[in-house]
Amino acid sequence: MSKIFYDHLIILEEIKVYISRVSSSQEEKEELWNLVDEIVHHRIFSMVLDKLPKEHHDNFMNKFYKAPHDERLIKFLSEKTGEDIEKIIKDESENIARELRQLVSSKNKR
Repeated sequence: MSKIFYDHLIILEEIKVYISRVSSSQEEKEELWNLVDEIVHHRIFSMVLDKLPKEHHDNFMNKFYKAPHDERLIKFLSEKTGEDIEKIIKDESENIARELRQLVSSKNKR
């Protein structure tokens, strides 16, 4: 998993602990964590692109592909959306964590 500009805003420690606990092998642990990583990435990007006016999508994507780790992308997004993208990403990551915890809890009850 490479570093992405929003990584410092995403906190999934509970999910990480659970994955470590239930995984029977390192391979399974990596597979589950990759699935979580994909879910987070798709949800965050979907939310960001929904907030960002369409005329800035190409510019944002070009900047992202050149330097996906560049935290200045948050400033770019905040300026172009007129919203606090950092807070929006944090809120969305909390929603994702809550949904994953519920999913994990329901799987444990079976």
